[in-house]
Amino acid sequence: MNFRKFIKTAHPFSANLVLPLNIILLAIFSLFLMFFLSVSSKIDIKLPRAVTSDIFNDDNITIILTNENIMYQNGRVVSINDLRGFLSRLNNRKRPILIKVDRRASVGRIVDIWDLGRSLGIERISIATDQGE
Repeated sequence: MNFRKFIKTAHPFSANLVLPLNIILLAIFSLFLMFFLSVSSKIDIKLPRAVTSDIFNDDNITIILTNENIMYQNGRVVSINDLRGFLSRLNNRKRPILIKVDRRASVGRIVDIWDLGRSLGIERISIATDQGE
C-alpha cells in the first residue's frame, strides 16, 4: 500500500512566508506597545500663565486634563463617571483638588470637573498655572 499519494505536502511558497510574516507582525506589535507605553507614561500639558499663584503640597488630588480633553487621575485615563466614583469615596472632603489643565483644553470640560467636585462637597478646587513674568 502506497501512502505517499495521500499525504499532502505544503506548498513551498507558503512555508517561506510564515517566518517573515511573523517577524513583521511582531515588529508592528512591538512598535504599538512602545508607542502606547510612552504615551501613557508622559502626559505633556502646557499650563496657562497667571500673575499670582499658590504653592500646593503632595496632599492634593491631582487631575490632569490634556489639550485633547483626556482626563488622567493617578496616571491613568478616567472618564467623568470614574472621577465621580473616586471623589465620592473620599473620606476627607477638605483635601484639595488641583486641576492641571492644558491651556488648549475645553473650558466646558474644566467646568465639568469643577462642578463635580463642588457637587460632592469638596471645599478647595484649584487650577494649576505657570507664574507669568
